[in-house]
Amino acid sequence: MALTFIHTSDWQIGKVFGFVDEQTLGLLQRARLDAIDRIGSLAGERGVRHVLVAGDVYDTQDVTQRLLLQPIERMRAFGDVIWHLLPGNHDPDQPFGIWDRLARTGLPGNIVIHADAGPYLHEADRLAILPAPLKHFRSLEDLTAWMNDAATPEGYYRIGLAHGSIRSFGSDESQAANFIDPGRPQLAALGYLALGDWHGTQKISERVWYSGTHETDAYDVLDGGNALIVTLDRPDAIPTVEKVPTGSYHWHREEVTLSGRSDIDALAQRLRALAPAPLSNHLVRLGVSGTLSLEDSQYFDSLVHGSVDAALAQLRIDNRILPMPSEEDLAQFGPGGYIRLAADRLMAMARDAENDERELAALALQRLYVEYRALGGTDA
Repeated sequence: MALTFIHTSDWQIGKVFGFVDEQTLGLLQRARLDAIDRIGSLAGERGVRHVLVAGDVYDTQDVTQRLLLQPIERMRAFGDVIWHLLPGNHDPDQPFGIWDRLARTGLPGNIVIHADAGPYLHEADRLAILPAPLKHFRSLEDLTAWMNDAATPEGYYRIGLAHGSIRSFGSDESQAANFIDPGRPQLAALGYLALGDWHGTQKISERVWYSGTHETDAYDVLDGGNALIVTLDRPDAIPTVEKVPTGSYHWHREEVTLSGRSDIDALAQRLRALAPAPLSNHLVRLGVSGTLSLEDSQYFDSLVHGSVDAALAQLRIDNRILPMPSEEDLAQFGPGGYIRLAADRLMAMARDAENDERELAALALQRLYVEYRALGGTDA
């Protein structure tokens, strides 16, 4: 009889995204819970009985009682699925910690907390889960080492469950924490080693995978927002691993250089074409550089930092544009007066490559231009 299970990790329920507004924060936190429903539905559709969560179910030990129970209630709703939860470095199993709190609530029968390093046996599926729970944020020992000598019944599927980074041989590891030997399947006769900690899906070897987080949570995560469906035809078989998207939000990094209005229009068009729909499920960190006239800088603020920003879940702009006034810009200040005098002086500073305050002068001139236009172009 073949064994199929789902491998997921790094849910980090309650994760705080400090760079988004309150409304977007609520949406991102809710998405991490909703992704649990998608995993449960996936298990039902594929007839999968076991879901292995390889650590960091919660983002921190300090969660409210409501937040503590929200993922539990999501899992409770999928009563035909057994959810296997492993303490990770964000939520280690500590005295009077988050896992003790959960145990006192009376967990539903379809949720198993793997807080101890010992084989868990499921006779009907001939499944032996060998967990390596974290008891502290950092461990200098390879917590999977005990698996080598772990006895399990003949003919059982031996599946390792751990949270940490694969060991980097040849480097100084005397102070390294939570490292795992990627050769553990061979040493411990594991059919598969389900890992958590890295937030992007990654194959380490045929028997060692990181599932990545179920809902992407940062701009630098590559291939996040997935779960893995793992199938072994027999205990010693090479597993078949299928990556299935479970996330709803998409994170992007963009770098552009702008020199005029046509570049701005092209950027706005590219951002509005992000797929898949809806656009409101995309977060973009945009780095912009180049030089723009004062008028084009204002156009950029209105179109990209204004309209396009409103269409996305979030647009985070690293603005390195140097506003460079054109003669047409200066003509907007009129032929004379105090404001034109100030504009001329700021322009001279901005164009002086030897001036240490060149960029500051350019930004001040852009601000002066915006405020002057808002006042209707007068000295009043």
